[in-house]
Amino acid sequence: MLRRVTGLVGRVVRMTRDRGLRVLLWKVTGRVAEALRPPGEAERQQIRMLVRYEDAVAVDWTTTPAWRAEPHTPTSGRLSTAWIMHPPGESSGGHQNIFRFIRFLEDAGHEATVYLYHAQDFPIDAGHLQRMIAESPSYPDVRAEFVAYDPRSGVAPGTDAIVATGWETAYPAYLDPSRARRLYFVQDFEPAFYPVGSEHVLAENTYRFGFHGVTAGRWLSGRLGSEYGMTAEPFSFGADVRHYSHEVRTARKDVFFYARPVTTRRGFELGVMALQILAERRPDITIHLAGWDVSSYDLPFRHVDHGAMKVTELNALYNRCGAALVLSLTNLSLLPLELLAAGVIPVVNAGDNNALVAENDFIEFCELSPRAMADRLVDVLDRPDLAEHASRASASVADASWEASGRQFVEIVTRALRG
Repeated sequence: MLRRVTGLVGRVVRMTRDRGLRVLLWKVTGRVAEALRPPGEAERQQIRMLVRYEDAVAVDWTTTPAWRAEPHTPTSGRLSTAWIMHPPGESSGGHQNIFRFIRFLEDAGHEATVYLYHAQDFPIDAGHLQRMIAESPSYPDVRAEFVAYDPRSGVAPGTDAIVATGWETAYPAYLDPSRARRLYFVQDFEPAFYPVGSEHVLAENTYRFGFHGVTAGRWLSGRLGSEYGMTAEPFSFGADVRHYSHEVRTARKDVFFYARPVTTRRGFELGVMALQILAERRPDITIHLAGWDVSSYDLPFRHVDHGAMKVTELNALYNRCGAALVLSLTNLSLLPLELLAAGVIPVVNAGDNNALVAENDFIEFCELSPRAMADRLVDVLDRPDLAEHASRASASVADASWEASGRQFVEIVTRALRG
């Protein structure tokens, strides 16, 4: 039994490092309990969700809460914001983007506090997580203090805005006794992360809470406004040119695939099908996989598995590749613009969820047919002017900086809080 528990803990540590605690913890807790249960003892099922059960029960979004009936209006130019979030992981892309925008607020002269929330029974070590973020090259430096969220005390007095950062955090944000205005930092359409059922509905309901949405791109703001009547304003995607640049100027023939089987919206299986066809047609091509450790998968083509990489390691890999396959079945991934900055031509599945977010002529939008995607990758690699095309692609995102997105974000927040 000890060996089973030890092995499980090891897998949890590796997964948490790469993905973060969000979603993983509630699944793993039940498995640990099962491994420790004495033989013959009857299993008792507990309702486990990403949100605390008692928080989901307490929210009645069909009524008008006090913070919406009599909202607090900031009285000074320096805004105090409380960001409620799930504990971040060392390589969690969604969290990295959240902290990027916290930094933009701080640089504009405002204050931020990070309140950590999860649905588990064990306490959150806020100090450890603050040190981890400070030491990680994947995260921007922030001055924000990290605190374990306590619903009994709520956010600090004088807070001007509470910012929900994921559907489960919208529940404690709604219930907090503060009259602070509510914002919702929306990076994806999270109901789609679940089959139709309770968590799908609970996630969907958060768009009806009356929060002011700040969304990653136009597709989300349009959908939340048209389907849920939510006030939502978008900021543009950017590329971090400090980390991604076009260095290898010759034509490159390797292919990159953003492989995350644990994140279903990244279409891992569809990508594998496309790459199998590509490898059969062009066995000379080296295919690189990164985003998750896929060494336990029996993949039908020769490949190099890079696992979860640090931000500082990616540019060297990108500069070995001429084309990339990046699938996103909900909101656009951050990768296409980063790849373009490094001179890689991304093949991305067609649809408003992607095209409305990144309107760039160098992205190859393609239907979700494995053969069509393989054909498009070959078309890119066989361009006689691939080296020059890659240079033009990199130049196309030279001005698409996150700093410009940050200015948009600060303007949206300031306007929403003073309205």
